This record gives sequence, C-alpha cells and structure tokens, in this order.
Amino acid sequence: MVANIRTGATVGGAIRYNEEKVNRGQAEVLCWNRMLDPFDTAGRMSHERCMASFEPFLLANRRTTNTVFHVSLNPSPEDRLTDEQLGEIVREYMEQMGYGEQPYIVFKHRDIAREHLHIVSLRIDRNGRKLPHDFEARRSVEITRDLEQKYGLHPSIKGQELQDREGLRKVDYQKGDVKQQVSSTVRSYLRH
Repeated sequence: MVANIRTGATVGGAIRYNEEKVNRGQAEVLCWNRMLDPFDTAGRMSHERCMASFEPFLLANRRTTNTVFHVSLNPSPEDRLTDEQLGEIVREYMEQMGYGEQPYIVFKHRDIAREHLHIVSLRIDRNGRKLPHDFEARRSVEITRDLEQKYGLHPSIKGQELQDREGLRKVDYQKGDVKQQVSSTVRSYLRH
C-alpha cells in the first residue's frame, strides 16, 4: 500500500475535489470520523455539512496556513478488500498517524484502473494547536508496511527495491569472482 500525503490551505478545495468525483459516479463516501453525517436529506453529499464539521477547528487557529491533511491510500490492484476492511485499515492508519481524534472523511475512488482511497482531515486539533508532523512521510511508510503485514496485503515495491530483488541471484562459483558475487548479493539483500 502506498500513501501519498498532501497538504493545503483550504479544506473546502479538498472536499470539493472529492465531491465532484462522487457526483460523477467516480467515487463514493466510504466512511467518516467525528463529523456530521455528510449527506443532505435527499441523500446527496453535502459540502456544507462537511465544512460545518471542520469549521470549529479552523476557527480555533487562524495562524496556520496549511491546515489540510489529504492522503491518498493506494492498495495493490491485486488486493481485493471489502468496504469494511478498507474502513478498518483507514481507522488504524489515521490513529497511528496521530489523526484518530480528528474529523475526517474517506472517499473510495474508481476513477483509474484500481480502487484507492482519499482521506481529508485537518492538521489542527479542536484547541487550535497544530498537530506534530515531523517525519510524517517516514512514519506513513512504516505504518503502511505494518498494515500490509497485518492484513496480508501485497507489499508496495518501489522501482529500486524491485530492481534489487530481481538482481538477487545465486552465487555461481563456476563464473569465478565469487567474492564480488557474494558482496553484491549481500548489499542487495541488506537494502531490504
């Protein structure tokens, strides 16, 4: 699973982006946390109801410019997960990232060849304090790897890691240069 974290200044823009996908039938609201029900009385997603959930947090801190936490969680196309499993994974991810007490809304997108999730939340808490985000990308990678193992998901492999794995070969003493072959194999293995 790969997580792409973005920040921004206007939560309304992140909500609007996802709302447009919902209106076009390319996404749906999967779940939400500590928010008003995001649907109006006719069952349509309501931008206003979403914003009403974020408003108290935004009013508590007017100094922070990049208030939006917007993450795209991308399971492997080979992983077939139910909505319940996706919701569980999101809750664990957000809790471990330090956003478990925050209002957030989760959208399941189908606008590309694979389903993926968009999570919109805030980087400021109800008291107006900015949430710590030091080493956020590194923590996110560790968390997604842990979730892959816990849920038996296909691991995400970046280009270099894939090349390194493909480069692992048995040492062939008949080719000579055994020391170089062993050294290359060990270096490649240790990068994992």
